[in-house]
Amino acid sequence: MTGEAPAPLSPPREILTVGEMAAADREAIENGASALELMQRAGAAVVEAITARFETRKTVVLAGPGNNGGDGYVIAARLRELDWPVKVEALSPPKTPEAKAARDLWGGEVNSLSQRLAPDALVIDALFGAGLDRPLSQDVSRLARQAQRSPERVVAVDTPSGLSGDTGKPIGDACFQAALTVTFHRRKPAHALQPGRGLCGEVVVADIGLGAVAVSLFENGPELWLAKFPWPSVSAYKQTRGRLIVVSGEAWSTGAARLAARAGLRMGAGLVTIHSPPEALMVNASHLEAVMLRGFETEAELESAASNVEAVVIGPAAGVTEATLSNVLALTRTGAALVVDADALSVFRDDPSELFSVLDRDDVLTPHAGEFERIFPGLLASQPERVSAVRAAAAKAQAVVLLKGPDTVIAAPDGRAAINLNGSPWLATAGSGDVLAGFIGGLVAQGMESFEAACAGVWIHGACAEIFGPGLISEDLPDLSPTVLNCLYARVAHGPAS
Repeated sequence: MTGEAPAPLSPPREILTVGEMAAADREAIENGASALELMQRAGAAVVEAITARFETRKTVVLAGPGNNGGDGYVIAARLRELDWPVKVEALSPPKTPEAKAARDLWGGEVNSLSQRLAPDALVIDALFGAGLDRPLSQDVSRLARQAQRSPERVVAVDTPSGLSGDTGKPIGDACFQAALTVTFHRRKPAHALQPGRGLCGEVVVADIGLGAVAVSLFENGPELWLAKFPWPSVSAYKQTRGRLIVVSGEAWSTGAARLAARAGLRMGAGLVTIHSPPEALMVNASHLEAVMLRGFETEAELESAASNVEAVVIGPAAGVTEATLSNVLALTRTGAALVVDADALSVFRDDPSELFSVLDRDDVLTPHAGEFERIFPGLLASQPERVSAVRAAAAKAQAVVLLKGPDTVIAAPDGRAAINLNGSPWLATAGSGDVLAGFIGGLVAQGMESFEAACAGVWIHGACAEIFGPGLISEDLPDLSPTVLNCLYARVAHGPAS
């Protein structure tokens, strides 16, 4: 968000499973690259990342028996060429032809794995990569626990050893932790999902010349959705920029709806109206300016009003009541796309199928983990990781599902999914989820497809928090969004959509 020239828009960045990454390796080899050549490129990329961040210092490379260990031997040889004092400690002799060839290229002394990490050395974890499918041995677990006490001097190759590349979870009771992880070609789920994301530290993705593989999981960033962002045309006026309704709670619970409404307005919706129970009209009126206000007493009145708008946000402080349930069901009978949040989700906890039976594919559900459990009971626990759980939820609900958290996951009913990477701890404040619902509602109201709108809303939400930093409260977020939007607008080389 600086004044620097905007970066050109790149293709969406895929996230590859371990199996998909292996397929990309095979494709590169079938197209003429040798496995040893790819290993040398990988090792060179790690060294480039290391030397950009660390001064020359004593270094110990921990090498495993497979190709991750082979990368380690290449790293050691290249660091030696740069006059770094480097040693290699091996868990066992190399087992693959490529790792054996890399060991021969190193040609130096190889010691057995020590019982303790050298206290004054940079440690290169090249023991096991993302494909590990069993817990670490007792000796390696001991080293992993030591690494967790001083991760600032640990560099992981591909993933920290002991971490599942596909789930982002430690496989056993111990896992390395690193300040820097260098992976190749594309991130894997372990680099994006917690706790793996935290265990990896800074993640550098190095291009080593692998081919494309068809996938449906992506990093959430502007590359994924900016080309579909609903910039106004030169002939736009407020009605053409989309109409959004936000449903207010009772008189003592109105602030959440106002946060969502202001967020939707800031996101570009041309007309935003809070529909309020009669007893809450005065308190809402005393706080509103550009956001309009209407009263309603029955779900039939709300249904009639929503039949003339593009999108509705319902749930923020709406109350877990029969009235909220009836209001949601009434809204599903309109042509408006719904952003169903908070209380509007929890009210269906006793019969989630009632909600799913009336949703459309352009509706968006935005639960946090507790709300997700209420409407998709047992799903998180039964799936290997959050992506699988959210994909299953989207298929079950036949709507877009956004599971909030430090590693927010968004999934569409067709299987597309994205993991957000710019989540911020400053967003852990009351009301921030209400703003997110408003961001998404504002984009959907302008005609943005719901999956892309959910992805964009989450990323913009995180970018706003990054700008403000410590001290952020939810009221700050809507008014930070123009800075983010201006930066995004500058990246669109062709200017506003026509």
